[in-house]
Formats: sequence, C-alpha cells, structure tokens
Amino acid sequence: MLQRFPMAIPFGWFFVSYSDEVGVGDVKPLHYFGRDLVIFRNEQGEVGLLDAYCPHLGAHLGHGGKVDGDKLRCPFHGWGFRPNGFCTDIPYAKAIPPITKREPIAGPLPVVEKNGVVWAWYHPENVAPMFDVIDHDPFTETAGWSKPVRRVWSFASNPQEIAENGVDFAHFEFVHKMEAVPEGQATYDGHVRRSEAFGERTITLPDGTTKIIPSSVHTIQNGAGQKFTQLKGVVTLSLMVLATPVEADQVELRFCFTFPETAEDSPEYKTAMAAIENTCGQSGVEGDIPIWNYKIHRARPLLCDGDGPILRFRRYFEQFYVEGDTPRMAAV
Repeated sequence: MLQRFPMAIPFGWFFVSYSDEVGVGDVKPLHYFGRDLVIFRNEQGEVGLLDAYCPHLGAHLGHGGKVDGDKLRCPFHGWGFRPNGFCTDIPYAKAIPPITKREPIAGPLPVVEKNGVVWAWYHPENVAPMFDVIDHDPFTETAGWSKPVRRVWSFASNPQEIAENGVDFAHFEFVHKMEAVPEGQATYDGHVRRSEAFGERTITLPDGTTKIIPSSVHTIQNGAGQKFTQLKGVVTLSLMVLATPVEADQVELRFCFTFPETAEDSPEYKTAMAAIENTCGQSGVEGDIPIWNYKIHRARPLLCDGDGPILRFRRYFEQFYVEGDTPRMAAV
C-alpha cells in the first residue's frame, strides 16, 4: 500500500486554541498530535494542557472535569491537577503517592500565550522546548489594528506540505491563476526562515483606468508550527498561518488576519475584507486544499527549472523531526 506521508508529526510550537476561547473555569477536550488532551484555565488565569485521561483510573478529564481554584479536578475521584501536570490534592487520601511529589503525572504539554494564541510545545520524545514563540506586533500591540478575522479548515495533510507550498512558485499560475510570482530572497537561521519578495500589481480603478502599485510579501517561519506573513499592496494584511497536526496525516489549518484599523463602513475596510476573502478563496488557500487533501509526498521528487527552492526548504524542515521520522530527500 502506498504511504501518503512518510514523515511523522514534526515537533515545535503549535496552535491549540485562541486565548479568548478558553475563559477562566473553562474545561475542553481536544485532540491534537495523535493524542486526546484537555485544556483548561484555572481561577488564577493559567492555562493547562494535559493528557485527557486521569492517571488514576482513566477518566476523561475533558468530560466532567471541573476547575477548582488553581486545579482541574477529575470527575471520577476528584484528584486535582495543576496546569504543570502535578497532582497536588486527592480529597479522600491521607497520604498521596510519593511519585506525585517527584514528577508531573498528568502528561502536561508546555504552553505559552502569545499573539492571542495558546501555543503548545509538542515533541514525540517529550524533549523540553528548544526555542521560543515569536511575538508579532500586529497581534500583541493591538492599538491601531482591526479585530482579528479568523478562518479554519480541516483536511488530510501535514504541516510540512502546507509550509512547502510557499516556495513552490510554479503552482501559483496553475492553481491560483496568478501572474509570475517573484522568488525574492530567503535567509535561514537555525529554526527560523525569513523571506521577502517584491513586485508590482496592476489594478483597475472605478473609472476604468489602470494603475500599477508596488507589492511585497514578508514571511517568518518559526519552526514547524508558527508562520507570520505580511502582505502589502492595495491594502496591508498581517496574517498568522496556524497549521496544527491532528494526526500524522490530518491537519487543522487556521488563518488569522488583521489590518490597519478603519471604520467598518469605509472603502478601506471593504477592500481589506475583499483581500481576505481572495486570500482564503479559490484563488488562495481553498484552491490548494483539494490538492493537499489527495496528494502524496514525494521524498525524492523529479524537479525542473522554475519549481522554486523546494529542496532547500526541505533541508530546513528536516530539523523538526527526530532521527528516523522522515526520509532524507535526494539533493539533486
């Protein structure tokens, strides 16, 4: 049987929730990284992300679990777990097991909140975070920026396939019916990839005349799960691309946009929203999804001039797998 994706789930920081979707006292089941999980926010405002199943007798903490002060209580026997995964309270026990003093028994994943997102660090061998989440000013210093506009899709793919799309220049003409896309310049610095490209766009004005305007695309890729893009042209859009693996062959993809604040009845606002719909629609990511959903990953692709720096990008992305979790591609 043909294996669609020979790689496992990459490690890194990934979206698991928007911060405003987890209020104080909230408890929600999640499924990411091939694991059942539970996310909650305690009364001190801390977010925790734990293994869904209580280490005591296996109850699902996301179905019936309750926040009690700084803890999440199991619905079965009331064991209390802090966001760091330590059990600090067993209501009926005179002495709790010694292991609870030594280690976090509830299978916690490291989490941070930045840019309005709850980020979880996933590593298949539970290695501690190896780098930090990057702050993006439009999503942290929100004064002067619009309320975020969010979109989400779920399909059969993985973060590498989605990220690689940005360096596959030839597909823009055939999938998105776009003019030639300038390659621009990219720099690689460990786990961070930065790229910028500049060009021109021809627009038609209301009076029927045309105008050429400069355009640019600036991108920062911070590991396998965090990507930030700023697009400038007719309007300025700041975009977080949030691809979270559900399983090795299933992904949730979110686009989170903001743009310079303007009145909702203004032409500028309507133009920005039209640009968002264009980026999300058939001429954007919704043109890619049917292909991602059914394609396979060619570890040793047959490439030609004009395809873009696909192999260079793959060498960069290889660092986000543990040894043996992805085949090494041929440097042809």
